[in-house]
Amino acid sequence: MRITMDPAVVAQNFAAFKNNSSLQESAQLFAKGLPIAEMIQAFAMNRSVLSAFAAFEAIYPHGGLERGILEKVILCISTRNQCQFCVASHQDIARSLGITVVNADKPESPDHSPREKLAIEYAVAVHRNSNQIPVELFQRLRATFTDAEIVELTFLTGFINLLNWFNNALEVQYRMEFQGLHVK
Repeated sequence: MRITMDPAVVAQNFAAFKNNSSLQESAQLFAKGLPIAEMIQAFAMNRSVLSAFAAFEAIYPHGGLERGILEKVILCISTRNQCQFCVASHQDIARSLGITVVNADKPESPDHSPREKLAIEYAVAVHRNSNQIPVELFQRLRATFTDAEIVELTFLTGFINLLNWFNNALEVQYRMEFQGLHVK
């Protein structure tokens, strides 16, 4: 990692958010006295940044979209951005939930439900060029998803891009911390 962690600052800041549902995996590690995930450690070096990430709990993991859609879109965008932390950690999270992670970045794969395929196709289009979403794609999206779900899906796609850029710029690494944890 490109920044130096201060364990006392990380512990103090993380303790204030340990009950946040978007931090549940790291909270399990924290409760056992183990190091929390490196991305969360980096966030915890700045309490305001950790607070901003913690607000993500309204969408992840318990937003309005199915968990399979959330995980597959995260994996799709993270694969496209080559984010080692997000790809590897969400593969472990998805597997622990029984979600198939094969071909998460390929909307045409038979491994996805029709809603997952469409969500992935839309996420790829947003990632490629958010100014040029095909009208036909958006019509199909509106026929399958509510406006609230489209807003959530669009936010998720953009937010995961931000997290990928953060992790890649700081060389944040996933070290298999979530393997074997109970994920909800």
